[in-house]
Amino acid sequence: MTSPVALRQLFLGGARSGKSGLAEQAAMDSGLEVVYVATAEVNHSDEQGSMIHRVSMHKQRRPSHWRLVEEPLALSKTLFELDQTPCCVLVDCLTLWLSNHLCGPSRDLDATLDQLIMQVSNTRHHLILVSNEVGSGIVPMGELSRQFQDYSGLMNQRLAQICDEVTLAVAGLPLNLKNKPTH
Repeated sequence: MTSPVALRQLFLGGARSGKSGLAEQAAMDSGLEVVYVATAEVNHSDEQGSMIHRVSMHKQRRPSHWRLVEEPLALSKTLFELDQTPCCVLVDCLTLWLSNHLCGPSRDLDATLDQLIMQVSNTRHHLILVSNEVGSGIVPMGELSRQFQDYSGLMNQRLAQICDEVTLAVAGLPLNLKNKPTH
């Protein structure tokens, strides 16, 4: 197995933009063992079944030998624990993780986000993050929706600052916003 390189990649995009597929390809291209960290909380009583369908599509698309870790809330702790072994960690999706915190038990979201930023900054492995870009639309009317849009925008900005590479997915195509300098 190849020795890991501390590389932080951020894949952004709207719904169905292709960001997850691009991130999964980057993980495959890493040459490392891949650990897929899923942040979705699937509500099996969902009458529409939309989240169940999305999760099923992601499962079908990724290789069966990838290790799966389901972690909807304690992401910083999970990343710290995974940082102890050489691998490529793919986190899909940070906006679901953020939503889990906003809709979950009362917590200090600013401190939780600070912990995530610190852990991503200090990572020693290849880390691939997937997040929705939600700031291109209208400003939501509801308070919770506005908080979500504001926090996700701030989270994405902070992560983009510390990541080595940032890619925006549009119509399944990658638009490289930031590339790690080659020496």
